[in-house]
Amino acid sequence: MADSIKVFAPATVANLTCGFDILGLAINGPGDELVAKKTNGRGVTITSIEGDEGRLSKDAAKNTAGISANQFLQAIDYKGGIEMSLHKRMPFGSGMGSSAASAVAGVFAVNELLGRPMSQRDLLPFAVEGERIACGSGHADNVAPSLLGGITLVKSYEPLEVLSLPVPPNMYVAVLHPAVEVSTGDARAMLPKEVAMKASVKYAGNLAGFVSALYTNDLGLMRRTLIDEIVEPKRATLIPHFYEIKEATLSSEGVIGFGISGSGPAMFALADGLEAITKAGRVMESILKKRGISASLYISEVNTVGPKILD
Repeated sequence: MADSIKVFAPATVANLTCGFDILGLAINGPGDELVAKKTNGRGVTITSIEGDEGRLSKDAAKNTAGISANQFLQAIDYKGGIEMSLHKRMPFGSGMGSSAASAVAGVFAVNELLGRPMSQRDLLPFAVEGERIACGSGHADNVAPSLLGGITLVKSYEPLEVLSLPVPPNMYVAVLHPAVEVSTGDARAMLPKEVAMKASVKYAGNLAGFVSALYTNDLGLMRRTLIDEIVEPKRATLIPHFYEIKEATLSSEGVIGFGISGSGPAMFALADGLEAITKAGRVMESILKKRGISASLYISEVNTVGPKILD
């Protein structure tokens, strides 16, 4: 086994419009890079963090990467030490799973470095604990796809059970991140505490229909299910020109759906094929550009691998 390893953990799109807190998918980039090295000490030490503008703690007990890795080391009763350096290559407060990518990078790197004492799926609870520190609650809708790749569904939290769903061939994602920051806590505070029975039944029907569409590769059905009348209307107020962008994007040929990525302000579109998603991405980007709002656009296949070892 090597004494050091460098890994990458990808950004994600959570909720996917009809699956609040339970659906998510991974994209190829951006993401976080992390180097882990064996040391003669004990536990995790974070020596450096780049790309965070000084906002993240190097205290492993307060850092998502350190927390997930430390809990893993305790679970396997590892007596040695691990030194980490983290390079944040994605924005904060973006709705693209920044804290989840760090948590996944931490536990994935240590598991690989130590010869894979656990399967990749068994690492999920440790990544969730890292996410709990960042968000105040252990949601798996970002960490699951970042760790497992593809499209995932959190069937339950107690006990934690995550299902991997089929990825339709030729499905592409565009993620547009405006230069606006939205904290997950603020976005959650806007949500209703209770939901009417009629609305919840409709939401459940769309979620079930979306899952069916994935298994049958029915893109028409998928388009009809990517609807959210509960969460989206609340969070759309935090995102500049959201409904204008949504209408224009859904009118673009080949687009399957559009929505808020996680808690925002990033927005995503799904489309059938690279050409269709590239056009949709340009439509999304052009509206903000006309309004003088800078934004970053990411075009990607659905990432079916998740984290990976870098050379």
